[in-house]
Amino acid sequence: SLREGVETVVSHGLWLNIPDYDAPTQLVKPSERNKRYVDAVMTVPKGTLFPMCGMNLTFNREVIGPAMYFGLMGDGQPLGRYDDMWAGWCTKVICDHLSLGVKTGLPYIWHSKASNPFTNLKKEYKGIFWQEEIVPFFQSIQFSEKCETVCDCYLELARKVGEELAELDPYFLKLSKAMVTWIEAWKKLNPELQ
Repeated sequence: SLREGVETVVSHGLWLNIPDYDAPTQLVKPSERNKRYVDAVMTVPKGTLFPMCGMNLTFNREVIGPAMYFGLMGDGQPLGRYDDMWAGWCTKVICDHLSLGVKTGLPYIWHSKASNPFTNLKKEYKGIFWQEEIVPFFQSIQFSEKCETVCDCYLELARKVGEELAELDPYFLKLSKAMVTWIEAWKKLNPELQ
């Protein structure tokens, strides 16, 4: 990104050994291991989403921090194991709009503990279906001209989540409100970054 004059604000590292697959892929490739080390860092192209993983991630908190909300996930929520991907999709469309760079590649971490694919399937099953709507939603995001900051973009994105994804499930209305609360808290706790 710097060669193109764009500041890199997210660096997404990769992993060796046990891949971080979704449950269906884990079930069909239980013995697969990533043993290939590639000495490379690549810019994720503008307009391209990627499955961000929070296991090996660094970001410029002062610039893109407000977009790094991992959403409402876990016990009591209908969507599990999509928290880091959700944050990645939100972050990527905002970075694209604001001409900020996202890299993937080095450094690697060694991932040695495979999670239980049956447990994962219970957590992921709605997301597996919902991503057929969620990914095109993110691919079609167009921010208004008034979105000049990460917070502006995130608030507009929160509104669009509530308006356009709520028909999938009421969860997305709840998530939309949580995204707004996140930005309110971010601004209150980080006044020096406004």
